Amino acid sequence: MSQYDVAIIGAGIAGASLAAEIAPHARVLILEGEEHPGYHATGRSAAFWSETYGGPDVQPLVIASGDFLHNPPPEMGGEGFLSPRGELFIARREDRAVIDGYVAKFAALGVALDAVDPALYCPGLRPEWTDALYDPTCSDIDVARLHGAYLSAARRAGAELVCDAAVTGLVRERGWTIGTRAGTFTADVLVNAAGAWAEAVGAMAGAAPTGMRPLRRTVVQLRVDPPAPMTLPLVRDAHERFYFKPEAGGRIWLSPHDEIPTDPCDAAPEEIDVAVAIDKLASAVDWRVDAVERRWAGLRTFAPDRLPVYGFDPAVPGLFWCAGQGGFGIQTAPAASKLAAAMLLDRPADPIAAHLDPERYSIRRFRA
Repeated sequence: MSQYDVAIIGAGIAGASLAAEIAPHARVLILEGEEHPGYHATGRSAAFWSETYGGPDVQPLVIASGDFLHNPPPEMGGEGFLSPRGELFIARREDRAVIDGYVAKFAALGVALDAVDPALYCPGLRPEWTDALYDPTCSDIDVARLHGAYLSAARRAGAELVCDAAVTGLVRERGWTIGTRAGTFTADVLVNAAGAWAEAVGAMAGAAPTGMRPLRRTVVQLRVDPPAPMTLPLVRDAHERFYFKPEAGGRIWLSPHDEIPTDPCDAAPEEIDVAVAIDKLASAVDWRVDAVERRWAGLRTFAPDRLPVYGFDPAVPGLFWCAGQGGFGIQTAPAASKLAAAMLLDRPADPIAAHLDPERYSIRRFRA
């Protein structure tokens, strides 16, 4: 039985990016429960990078990741993972106070949002949507390429990936013995990067709950008439009740911004949520929906304070948490993985994460 320094449970963006950061310094095993990595939340992302998405306490991770995503190092392929999109926050006249509050909240963090005429950015917008803010920095993320680049970097540094290896048992003695469907493995440190299953894995390891919950979110791909122009920005309701963005061929991706508590599972959309999404779109634009071409759902897992959870569990020796990324795990992966790697290896953080406060995101905030 091989002995590893670190075993990471979960090969989504959290586990893959952390593995890439620590593999040059440790013998790393990545255990993925599905037949291929990225099957759940990572592979179902709406795929955008936004300075405002996730709120003010997540924003430092987002900003710190931006340069890396624009200009990744050679070992990550050297080609940027972002392409320009822009972001439009729309509001009705009676909701202008919401817009003003948004401006004030993010101005304090150095994020400039310009007041604009929304009709100039979104053709077909209904006239009652009178107010808007525009963020030109919002970008689409090539999620599959980013995730693949992290896995490739981890493998080149010596990390091993085992798929179809759902965890069936965890025993802590001098190190961890990890039972899986693919066999038994041992490691000194166990990393819980299990996404929606993080609480279950934590419980198997003997850890107290953190209160993390998976929340289901629905996305549909629609063919609309007139076709949506590819120049359309990401459009978000200021109350966060829906968002949509263009896709190839005049299509759009649309979400009702739902957050339905659910057990960890292979999430599937429900017809009512698809119908609600289309109804919300109809309240915003006068386009006709010609077809629902695809529909899917993903689980976004949040801690009670909606911040990610990193660090060694003070009550369970050798258990490291890398979970609770909610819907912002991909756009924060570069900085988050470097911050988590510094915590795990007890080393100074990479320069892009050196200014980040690890205590803000530490598991210790749930361990009185």
